[in-house]
Amino acid sequence: MAQTVNIQDQYLNQLRKNHISVTVFLTNGFQLRGIVKAFDNFTVLLETEGKQQLIFKHAISTFAPVKNVTLEKE
Repeated sequence: MAQTVNIQDQYLNQLRKNHISVTVFLTNGFQLRGIVKAFDNFTVLLETEGKQQLIFKHAISTFAPVKNVTLEKE
């Protein structure tokens, strides 16, 4: 049986592995900029100028990377 592709995990993993700078738009309109260091089912760890911020995914609206992300075909 074929496994379903989890686009969210693939996308975040590419941002993390390639150290792509990203702007994270929160649902309250606030913007955070940095590099995705880690993520799980509920949170994203963002690093900006050596400081880390743990962001809950339910508070995130949009990820806007500085360059396009290529997803791997499985």
